[in-house]
Formats: sequence, C-alpha cells, structure tokens
Amino acid sequence: MITLISVEAQDKFGELLDTVQREPVAITRHGRPIAFIVSPQDMDELLDARRKRSEALADFEAWSARAAQCVTPAAAELTDEDVNRLVRAIAAFRGAGKGGTVGQLLADRRADAK
Repeated sequence: MITLISVEAQDKFGELLDTVQREPVAITRHGRPIAFIVSPQDMDELLDARRKRSEALADFEAWSARAAQCVTPAAAELTDEDVNRLVRAIAAFRGAGKGGTVGQLLADRRADAK
C-alpha cells in the first residue's frame, strides 16, 4: 500500500486516481492515517465481505437463540471449566478404547467420584 501525505494527495490527485486502480493508498496528516482510497473493485470486495460477515453473525445469533431454548437447567448451570473437563474426559474415555454414550461416561465419572 502506498502512503501519501495529504498535501501530496491534493497536488497529485489525478495520479492518485490512477494509482488506486492498482493498489490502495493511505493518506496521512501529521503522520497519522486520515483516509484510505481504494478502487471500485476493491470497495465492492470489502462491502461483499462485510455483508457476508453480517449474514454469518445473524445466522449464528439465530442458532444461538434456538439452542438456548433447548438447554436443560442442568446444562445451563455448567461453567466453561465444567464443559472443558467433560470434553477432556470424553477424549480420555474414547482414547482408552472404551465405547459408550456420554450418559454412560457421566455415570462412570459420578461413580468414580464417590
């Protein structure tokens, strides 16, 4: 990315317009960026990426809301540490060559804790 100070951008505006067709240009004032100029194609790509991100976020929030309605009271009380401990236990359980369901694993863990 090319960087120009604001006075250069004013003095070479026509050249600046040609340059942004090849690569973005940062305009600075007092050493700080104040603007970025991009080609229409780059702008379309940026806007498309923003739209896709917004759609993905909306989809995730909708999924999260649906998932929250299905959570049992016991699951709602689990902390991040509890979930991590369960994941590690499941991995160890499966790594030991044991089969079974998560319910069986939890019953075994409760029995081991007594």
